Amino acid sequence: MRLLAVWLINALSLLAVSYLLPSVRVDSLYVALVTALLLGLINSLIRPLLILVTLPLTVLTLGLFTLVINGLLFWFVASFVEGFRVGGFWSAFWGAIVYSLISSVASWLVLRPPPPPPAPPPDYIDSTSRRL
Repeated sequence: MRLLAVWLINALSLLAVSYLLPSVRVDSLYVALVTALLLGLINSLIRPLLILVTLPLTVLTLGLFTLVINGLLFWFVASFVEGFRVGGFWSAFWGAIVYSLISSVASWLVLRPPPPPPAPPPDYIDSTSRRL
């Protein structure tokens, strides 16, 4: 159930990016769902390999090259999905950053765990525990 909620949050985040950045366009909710699914698959399968291959450059740039990789993958997915268009590399770069921020905040707001139960008072005696 949590996986479906994350998928829906990512799709809605993608729609929000298309409203915030005019150079990123998503035609419908169906296209956003397909794109979010494909982005999730690419980010979980291809992104770790790209980060491993570009590790020296990532270390040299103190991790900032990871943003370039995210932008390139965002642009790459736009070339496959009909109805999802990105204006160029810089549009993909900023789109990936905004998408990540919106998705992270929305996931935190919607899927955060419930607060822990309150601690018992100091004079509480647990009658179910046994002591030897």
